[in-house]
Formats: sequence, C-alpha cells, structure tokens
Amino acid sequence: MLIHLPIVILTSLHAIPVAGALPKFDIARECGFESGTKEEQERCMTDETQARDRLPTEWTQFPPSARAQCNQDTSASDGIFSYVELQTCSKWRGM
Repeated sequence: MLIHLPIVILTSLHAIPVAGALPKFDIARECGFESGTKEEQERCMTDETQARDRLPTEWTQFPPSARAQCNQDTSASDGIFSYVELQTCSKWRGM
C-alpha cells in the first residue's frame, strides 16, 4: 500500500525550472485557480498561451542571470505559476 506513495508525491510536484530552460507550467490548472467568471478564466488561458508561445524566442535573448532570477521570482510561494509573469520579469530584468 505504501509502495504507491512515492508515485503520488512525485506526480504532485511542479517541475523545478533550470535557468537556461524555459519552465513548463500547466496553464489550465493555473487559470483554474483564477476566481471569477468563465470569461476571466478564458482570458487567462489566452494570455498565458500567448505568453508561452512568445517566450521561447525571447527567452534566449535574456542574460542567464535574468533568466535565473525570473525563474526564482516566478516560482511562486503560493503555488501559482504564470508565463505572463515570467515574460514580464524577463523583459524587465533583461533591459
């Protein structure tokens, strides 16, 4: 019975972002935490998807120190992760 415990624990953890790699977030899960109307959740999904789609080309243009700091900043203590926040942080720190 306890043999399945490690599997349960591992599947509930978020991936730890590596400074050089673009982290992968579960957009549907994160937007599901949004309180409010269905329209707000759909707007969240659209915004996050657009940010995720733009980040791969932008991400490599930022210095490694900015990527590392933004990964750390967006590894939210509240458990909510956002591509929009990651993109905003990267642009701000990359300047």
